[in-house]
Amino acid sequence: MSTDPAADALLPLHPQTFHILLALGRGDQHGYAILRAVEERTEGAVKLSAGALYRTIHRLLEQGLITEPRNPTGPTDDQRRRYYRLTPFGRTVALAETRRLRELVQLARHSGLVPDTP
Repeated sequence: MSTDPAADALLPLHPQTFHILLALGRGDQHGYAILRAVEERTEGAVKLSAGALYRTIHRLLEQGLITEPRNPTGPTDDQRRRYYRLTPFGRTVALAETRRLRELVQLARHSGLVPDTP
């Protein structure tokens, strides 16, 4: 998987966890923006409830995968919003999960279970 045993210990990630990390991969976001990013990226196939989002965010904060910066980068349209940021460890875990998934797809392709794409 990766060269970081701590990252590997968290794999495989739950799909909603991976989607949240992907949403934060491009920069700080508040909860509602994360919900929208996941829904838009998946064309509505994945819709996180607010409860599931914030339970997962709480766990990601405890695991050190994300942080809540005091001064988020980018525009802050409402000071009451809480912004979240991917940590270096969170990025390592997301990359390890991406590699794991890529390896699974390669195995499926070699087994004839993934159609060739143009």
